[in-house]
Amino acid sequence: MSESLEDQFKLAMRGLAKSVVIISTALRGERHAMAATAVTPLSMEPPSMLFCINRTASAYPILLDGAGFCVNLLAMRHEPIARLCSGPVKGEARFENDHFAMDEDGVPYLADAQAGVTCVQDGRVAYGSHDVFFGKVKKVRIAGHIEPLIYVDGIYKGLAG
Repeated sequence: MSESLEDQFKLAMRGLAKSVVIISTALRGERHAMAATAVTPLSMEPPSMLFCINRTASAYPILLDGAGFCVNLLAMRHEPIARLCSGPVKGEARFENDHFAMDEDGVPYLADAQAGVTCVQDGRVAYGSHDVFFGKVKKVRIAGHIEPLIYVDGIYKGLAG
């Protein structure tokens, strides 16, 4: 019996190494954070980013309502936070580690992230099981040393270097 196209695609994508980020958002006091790898800068003029989210994700309704978001680039030391934000724990429970702060617009961000890029929403496109959210960059926080947390072949890794 041969593998389905979907299974073959999933297997192929295990070899696509990506930096791990946490997308954090809040609306009317309800905070959400989720680990993601389907994230990319979109344009430098204007500075903008995009990310993809499954419509079944717990953060999806908040984002659908137009909430701003922060793309928090994780360092290797953030693996426990990445695991927390991709597991069964949802909502406020993902913020219990006290690593997050709130900006002046009420968008949560990971205070010690390698970098944080806060965006205001600027569009959304539905495709398959996911939506692609676009954001105009409003603020950038940079921590300094670059040591990205990478996800490849189903595991978290750092860069040898």
